[in-house]
Amino acid sequence: MDFELGKTYDELEIGMSASFSKTITETDVYLFAGISGDFNPMHVNEEFAKLTPFVTRIAHGALPQCLIAPVLGTKLPGLGTVALEINTRFRAPTHFGDTITATAEVSEKLEGKRWVRMVLSWTNQKGEKVAEGTALVMPPPKLG
Repeated sequence: MDFELGKTYDELEIGMSASFSKTITETDVYLFAGISGDFNPMHVNEEFAKLTPFVTRIAHGALPQCLIAPVLGTKLPGLGTVALEINTRFRAPTHFGDTITATAEVSEKLEGKRWVRMVLSWTNQKGEKVAEGTALVMPPPKLG
């Protein structure tokens, strides 16, 4: 099986970044409800959602938040990365049909443990930030 591990601690530089984008569909929201067990009517019942401050159904906050996984795990640092901590602050709802771009940027290298802190952001197609946060990751080791 051929695969290439992501960037090691020594290969990473402050300011490096990577992103992943996905349009959140009604199907995504229903599948996420089934996987997570979160059938809050705010996500799955339009009549109930009309009574909320959002006036329509919105995606679970953790659904767009999960879009950071393909960034950290396949792009930067990439394959072999272990996420140790992810902190997220939700700033705006994600609506059905929104295209969310999850971005991670290297902000700090912690020499002692050879871990890396990353600044995270999630924006919609209008450029509005729907969430922001940080991640602490262990980049893949150098092999050989």
